[in-house]
Amino acid sequence: MPRPVKSQWEFGELFPREQARKVLSVTELTWQIKRLLEQQVGEIWVTGEVTNLRSQSSGHIYFTLKDVGAQLNCVLFRGEAQVDRSLLQDGRKVTLQGDVTVYESRGQYQLRVTKVELQGIGALQAAFETLKQKLKAEELFAQERKRPLPRYPQRLGLVTSPTGAAIRDVLHVVERRNPALEIILAPCRVQGEGAAEEIAAAIQLLNEFSSAQADGGDGGMAIDLILVTRGGGSLEDLWAFNEEVVARAIFDSALPVVSAVGHEIDFTISDFVADVRAATPSAAAEIITEGVFSSCQFLSEAAQRIGQLARHLVEDKRYSLEQATQRLARVHPRRRLNDWLQRLDEAQTSLLRCVNQGARRQRLAWQNLSERLGRVRPAVLLKQKREVYGQIERRLHEQMRQQLERRRTGLGALEARLRLLGPEQVLARGYSITTDAATGKVLRQAKEVKAGQLLKTRLKAGEVFSAVEKQG
Repeated sequence: MPRPVKSQWEFGELFPREQARKVLSVTELTWQIKRLLEQQVGEIWVTGEVTNLRSQSSGHIYFTLKDVGAQLNCVLFRGEAQVDRSLLQDGRKVTLQGDVTVYESRGQYQLRVTKVELQGIGALQAAFETLKQKLKAEELFAQERKRPLPRYPQRLGLVTSPTGAAIRDVLHVVERRNPALEIILAPCRVQGEGAAEEIAAAIQLLNEFSSAQADGGDGGMAIDLILVTRGGGSLEDLWAFNEEVVARAIFDSALPVVSAVGHEIDFTISDFVADVRAATPSAAAEIITEGVFSSCQFLSEAAQRIGQLARHLVEDKRYSLEQATQRLARVHPRRRLNDWLQRLDEAQTSLLRCVNQGARRQRLAWQNLSERLGRVRPAVLLKQKREVYGQIERRLHEQMRQQLERRRTGLGALEARLRLLGPEQVLARGYSITTDAATGKVLRQAKEVKAGQLLKTRLKAGEVFSAVEKQG
């Protein structure tokens, strides 16, 4: 067999064996990239915005984490039970912990999520709502457990920072409204790490101090209530008062607790648990001192009110005296005698008036009777009646004559109409009436007669009898 011709394009000549390429399959390359990412990058924290969130029936959640420059595919597997899946929502900024790996079937790298946290304020707000719902379910916010504040507190336990603005506001209001109020300060930090534990410890310390004073028999040294307060700030600054340990300490406090944290628009968990919530530290101090302040104000105004009451009482008594004097003057015997004399004069005048009126009425009655008697004399009455009856008779004859005349005129008209419409007038004009001589039936057509039938014809003067010879 002839030897094959050696081609000049043999790969062995173009690429020597010692420099031959190492060709990998797609699977091998993807596997090496995956191992490299898992070894070199591994577990990381990454932050961004959630988009394209998809929940599968299998329980796995797929989404994309993006920022202004890039995006990252993420997956949260069903087995990650400790992750709060409700934190994942489209458009929400989150911080994720997970392992960087490669999904080999598609050759794309992704983050396998093992922890989810909200970014910044959103995370704090979510934690706030979660704790709020939890404590509400445990009835830490129930209104029926909240206690009223003492009206006249003598000793106040104050939980706040000794260097903050809140303590200055409280002291200023107390000095102005109730200087006698004794304040026992339990200093603590009100923000930063560990502040919540210090606040809870301060509340517990004040309760223990008050209990020890009460057990020692010196009840005057016991604390009446506790004020937990601080000035305004951001949500992060106020966060210590949103911790569960503070809420539990307020709930377990044997003393009534007033919470005044931040400004009027700020609400913390301690506000919901406390017996009373105040908008600001100054407002809290005003609420606590309201009883004493109102009483002092009442006492300061008491002298003025007593004077006013005394003046009113004197005026009332003077008016009563004047009324009594007037009543005495009205019931004096001389006044009563004068009244009786005046009444006697009025009675005499009335009696004379009655006599005159009676005489006048009797005179008028006699005149009326006399006139009536004159009008009812028989001769005069008979003459009047005769005249009346004569007038009636004349009117009756006149009416009868007129009625008879009208009847005659109407009868003449009817008679003329009757003569005009009667058969004699028709006969007078040359017409005749032919009837059946036997039955008297008026004949109007020739076909109604028969040969030999006897007919009677009435003329204007007389009647003619004839027999039918032939029917025409």
